[in-house]
Amino acid sequence: MLEHGGRLRRAASEFGLPLEQWLDLSTGLAPYHWPIPPLPHSVWSRLPEPDDGLSEMAADYYAAPRALPVAGSQDAIQALPLLRRRCRVGIVEPTYAEHRQAWVRAGHEVVSLSSDVSAQQLGQLDVLVVVNPNNPTGQLISAERLLQWHQTLVAQGGWLVVDEAFMDVTPGCSLAPHSHLPGLIVLRSVGKFFGLAGLRLGFVLATVDLLAALEEQLGPWAVSGPARAVGQAILGDRHTQQLWRSRLLQDSDRLDALLNASGLQGGGGCGLFQWRQPGAAPALYRSLARRGVLVRLFPELAGVRFGLPRSESQWQRLQLALQNCLKELA
Repeated sequence: MLEHGGRLRRAASEFGLPLEQWLDLSTGLAPYHWPIPPLPHSVWSRLPEPDDGLSEMAADYYAAPRALPVAGSQDAIQALPLLRRRCRVGIVEPTYAEHRQAWVRAGHEVVSLSSDVSAQQLGQLDVLVVVNPNNPTGQLISAERLLQWHQTLVAQGGWLVVDEAFMDVTPGCSLAPHSHLPGLIVLRSVGKFFGLAGLRLGFVLATVDLLAALEEQLGPWAVSGPARAVGQAILGDRHTQQLWRSRLLQDSDRLDALLNASGLQGGGGCGLFQWRQPGAAPALYRSLARRGVLVRLFPELAGVRFGLPRSESQWQRLQLALQNCLKELA
């Protein structure tokens, strides 16, 4: 199992602080609580039905021709490599490590590429995987550039897989409206923007044939009845979506400014997190953790990812912790 954010219990045990004393900024999820309405008892007692309207609501929300519900985009990440014979897969890295693991586990040849993929490199691939905006760096590749890559790949029978788990804050940059194109597969997650990681709900946007093959691979009842009901409620709540999109952008800008003012300049980010590569990332991580502030350390990249605080008191706590940590490490 690969490392992920949100391991609060492990941090509490390692640093000797009770769970309730932590400020958890390790996941890159929206920190607010979405107003979920009460669910009817039938969603717990009946088997899920695929014609309940969830797919249509998701397609409308993403401005895509069609959408297949899955149990989190992680489910699709693990299943997609099983739909192709052994082939050569390029992954724009560093990025979310589950993509590499899934393709390697399925027996494919995987190569690491930078974001300035050349025409020659594309010509040697069957599949290219891109996380956009990237996790953890926040780098955003333009839709125009991705579509150019897609044209090259599809001409040689290939796929472009674009993981847009963090795209909801900037929907104008999404490839979802183009997901009717052969060989283009877009993954979306409900967990990040809606702050509902525990729901385990995501969507795959692609052609009819590919979605049918993926649905057969995943099997029946891939998404639970309660998850489908919550999905319909939140996808239809355009008012809260607009409010959250505005709030997340403001809070991400505030976090960027706070980190810069604290001496952590540079880096990158998106509407849900900020990324920094300080000179002593492990030491900064441990210093913050001793003060009950949990961020996500990427030791192989010498970087730290900061999620968004939820309240003014959390903002003040983060600011004070950063001041004390950076004095300690100076």
